[in-house]
Amino acid sequence: MEDVKYIRVSSPEQNPARQKNDLKPYTDICSGSIPFRDREDGEKLIKHAQLGYINSVQVQSIDRLGRNTIDILNTIQLLTKLQVNVISQKEGLHTLLEDGTENPTAKLMVGILGTLAEFELTRIKERQAEGIAKAKERGVYKTNGGNRATETRAKFLSKKKNALCLKELKRGNSVRRSALLSGVSVITARKVKSYMLED
Repeated sequence: MEDVKYIRVSSPEQNPARQKNDLKPYTDICSGSIPFRDREDGEKLIKHAQLGYINSVQVQSIDRLGRNTIDILNTIQLLTKLQVNVISQKEGLHTLLEDGTENPTAKLMVGILGTLAEFELTRIKERQAEGIAKAKERGVYKTNGGNRATETRAKFLSKKKNALCLKELKRGNSVRRSALLSGVSVITARKVKSYMLED
């Protein structure tokens, strides 16, 4: 069993190196609003924890796990059940006590911090919407930067991998399996499924 580090940055422009240390890293570049199990390395980490390979998961702060309170709590609850200690450096939290039992203080704090992370994400979205509205008033805002047309449904589904994903979904495969078989992300597979259900 090993101690590992989970790292998440929101975009490729952000440098994940500042979150790294000597522990084996699991790194995702994605929005914190994406459920933990829908992230490439998040899913890998869960699988390795289920196989008993992981003793503890260290994160820079609780919001690296996500910005949705329910998802954060579900992720920590699952890891705790698997006897994996989740350690948040910034907040100084350990979800398991030395005897392997759940830390009630950490559980309370995680709930509070998760709510704050979700609140901050909402505020970010509100500020973005306000900025767009003001830019539109000034006449300087153009959708998609003004240089890219919105992709049509037909064009999206005509892409080779997306078409293959649709085929796998129609065969009755799950979203996750269809994504794996066709080489697309889970998010793309969900979009394909939503179009399929519209039909």
